[in-house]
Amino acid sequence: MNLMQPSPRIDSAEAIAAHIDALVGLDPRLAPVRDFSGPVPPRTHPSGFAGIAKVITGQQVSVASASAIWSRFAQLPGALDPITYLALSEEEVRGVGFSGSKFRTVRAIAEAMIAGQLDFDHLETLPVEDAVRYLVAHKGIGPWTAEVYLMFCAGHPDVFPAGDLALLKAVQYGLGLDARPAIKDMIGIAADWAPHRSAAALLFWRYFAVMRDQEGILL
Repeated sequence: MNLMQPSPRIDSAEAIAAHIDALVGLDPRLAPVRDFSGPVPPRTHPSGFAGIAKVITGQQVSVASASAIWSRFAQLPGALDPITYLALSEEEVRGVGFSGSKFRTVRAIAEAMIAGQLDFDHLETLPVEDAVRYLVAHKGIGPWTAEVYLMFCAGHPDVFPAGDLALLKAVQYGLGLDARPAIKDMIGIAADWAPHRSAAALLFWRYFAVMRDQEGILL
């Protein structure tokens, strides 16, 4: 990233549109994907404990299920603060739809924050690769969770969650590939989209959603 002219946070429709225009300039193959997808809305979450908890809520569940679970979780008294979260019982948290592993992961994050071992303000000062390593050092946080946090909660402009199944399907279809790319291949493809990889991810998520909703077309 150019330190004299840092890319803006990906937290507004205008910022996303500017990044996508630059992205298409880098890779003209994406022009039809952009035209088909239409405007790409921002996807923003709060930062810190509430943000990482929301991302964890979305692990391995549909968007609709994640939204419903999060709505119930956020209404639990004290759920959005690491200190008061620790006062909640497993029964209370699992009662809103959390699995046991998600309950334990969020609990471990709360404990790490209170112990000073996980500092989300510090996280936002790190280069993206270092930020991912910083997060995945904590049990229960994998690359997808770390990358989605950086995109949605930190507004980072150059992250691509290459392990996301919807993105893999959308890239296969959008680029006319013979097969769904393996994660390592997807990382290589997305490398050419730097420093606009977050916009690429948002574009292909939008492309996937439009294709899914178009007269029953499934990727």
